[in-house]
Amino acid sequence: MPYSKQPNKFQILSLLQWPLSYLAIFWILQPLFISLLFTPLWPLPAFYFVWMFLDWKTPEQGGRRSAWVRNWCVWTHIRDYFPIRILKTENLSPEHNYIMGIHPHGLLTFGAFCNFCTEATGFSRTFPGITPHLATLSWFFKVPLIREYLMAKGVCSVSQPAIDYLLSHGTGNLVGIVVGGVGEALQSVPNTTTLILQKRKGFVRTALQHGAYLVPTFTFGETEVYEQVLFHKGSRMYKFQAFFRRIFGFYFCVFYGQGFHQGSTGILPYSRPIVTVVGEPLPLPQIEKPSQEMVDKYHALYMDALSKLFDKHKTQYGCSDSQKLLFM
Repeated sequence: MPYSKQPNKFQILSLLQWPLSYLAIFWILQPLFISLLFTPLWPLPAFYFVWMFLDWKTPEQGGRRSAWVRNWCVWTHIRDYFPIRILKTENLSPEHNYIMGIHPHGLLTFGAFCNFCTEATGFSRTFPGITPHLATLSWFFKVPLIREYLMAKGVCSVSQPAIDYLLSHGTGNLVGIVVGGVGEALQSVPNTTTLILQKRKGFVRTALQHGAYLVPTFTFGETEVYEQVLFHKGSRMYKFQAFFRRIFGFYFCVFYGQGFHQGSTGILPYSRPIVTVVGEPLPLPQIEKPSQEMVDKYHALYMDALSKLFDKHKTQYGCSDSQKLLFM
């Protein structure tokens, strides 16, 4: 895909706000906040930690989303940087609950973040009556301050109790799961359409237990915004990446994009279009204890629906007519 025009300074600052906000909270604000315990302002962090203890289960009980945070204007600058948009192919009825499979993971999941964690692309207008929850690693919700930031955007834990809660309390809830997970991020390079899905069946079992509809989605352009340095299995760097994942739950990926000046290399992603295509929901029966055969059946139907969704839209969004989805 060709490069788009060089982004303006507002888009650059907005884009950097996302990853830097996590780093700032984790490495700067948290140490400063904890250090207040040894100052006359000690009641402030003390009360917060008491409140956090009492509030410990909130991330697994629907969270605490904020319409104000989801509508920050900074998200529109991120949207316009690439740009990012969402394409609806079918309506989603508020009378049902949904598990949305999000593919591919990419490196930083820009499409899922902008489309489902903010209102920058108009999710609520596109799917009225549907409340989206993007699921992420559970340990993020054990980190002070970061947990508040994530919950405000409607992010939930990918733990079974959190998903069960959302799918059993009312209707119109949509849980987005990046099925390929961090393993898929490690193989995210341009011009690839390989998904880790063949043995990922837990989301199908959960959908059957709750009678939730499965919604296939594919984000075109997600793997095109960064180049990644891949390391051979057995190399020291690959072993370090595996070790890093065991400690933190995700891989340490080495990647690069464009710099602050046209034609330069740097930390910014390439400003290339990202389009999340939301497919037709697949109805599932509610079965409290689904058999493996039943799980396999609907998993196969889901993969077939995802393949058809990809084939229908691939040439429109930069893929060749001969390109196919590969399932690992």
